Amino acid sequence: MEAGHRRTLRLLVTGGGTGGHTYPALTTVAALRDHAAARGLDLDVLWVGTATGLEARVAAEHGIAFRAIKAGKLRRSPNPRELLTNLADMFRIPVGVFQAFGIAARYRPDVVLSTGGYVCVPLGVASRVLGRPLVMHEQITSLGLANRILSRFARRIALTHPSSIEHLPASVRDRAVVTGNPVRPALLRGNVDAARRHFGLSPDLPVVYVTGGAQGSRQINTMIETILPDLLGRAQVLHQCGPDWIGQLTRAADALPGWMRDRYRPVPYVGAELADVFAVADVVVSRSGAGTVAELTAVGKASVLIPLVPSAADEQRQNARYLAEAGAARALLENGPAAEHLMAELDALLRDPRARAAVAAAAGALGRVDAADTLARVLLEEAGAGAGGR
Repeated sequence: MEAGHRRTLRLLVTGGGTGGHTYPALTTVAALRDHAAARGLDLDVLWVGTATGLEARVAAEHGIAFRAIKAGKLRRSPNPRELLTNLADMFRIPVGVFQAFGIAARYRPDVVLSTGGYVCVPLGVASRVLGRPLVMHEQITSLGLANRILSRFARRIALTHPSSIEHLPASVRDRAVVTGNPVRPALLRGNVDAARRHFGLSPDLPVVYVTGGAQGSRQINTMIETILPDLLGRAQVLHQCGPDWIGQLTRAADALPGWMRDRYRPVPYVGAELADVFAVADVVVSRSGAGTVAELTAVGKASVLIPLVPSAADEQRQNARYLAEAGAARALLENGPAAEHLMAELDALLRDPRARAAVAAAAGALGRVDAADTLARVLLEEAGAGAGGR
């Protein structure tokens, strides 16, 4: 479609359910908009997902057109309580494919971006039937079930890790390109002084940033509360604990001796300040989801990773192992690690600045700060290749 003398590039995005699928897509859309503008193109975006997924809210917040479809989740090993849900979802899948086909046929995208989650499967099938080029992005080291299916339909398969290539079917490996996992550019522009002012942090002690995600983590919060007296003897702690835990951990802080209390900052949530927090942190304690790992490597931070176990396909433990084996993090890979084990890993990093710097440098070497730009260029290439199918 022409807009004056400028052609409009139509991008259909599908993916969501979790932030790990949603935010890489959002970051890529922003990068693609810039790359398209540089080539004299206007970008029109339609996001297709589920009505209850995170993607619906994120698309609305950023002014992106959104259409909802039904999508069934394929559970490979459902427990007895999930059998009926699995059966119901089997009927939703063909409905979702029919809806996806109608949306894609009317929208006629130049290229389709899939970032994972079961909602992607109907759009992947529809793009194949309609001859629209599909670019699939995988955030984790292995492949989720949805992406195993879509890899056979995709024109290009964008991977976060080089090691993921071996998880692809041999027949599609020549379509793979390692782009990294897109992270928000703002995270790379943090301000140390702003973080110190905002959270009342001292420049004279190392900072440990603890996070279990937006809602916090019972496991991580409990471990940190257990080791606080030892940990605060070595560092100051900024603890993003989640809204349900802030009361308990504030009381724990109040019970500390005065000099320790001054070194502990529990907060329910870290939002726009995250870039500044990463800038000031010397060590990060966190889960090892794909998005978190991408952020830690992009900003080059030493970390102690505590994978969520179990997670889908044990992906968090695989991510943590990948970084640990590269010397880019320390990781507690066993089930139910003890708080003392966490303290030992933190102690090793806090007592030896050179060891800490080496881990941070190794993390930075794995980071792909250009991931969104690289993926945007892949999308432009495929959109150009698919233009003849219009």
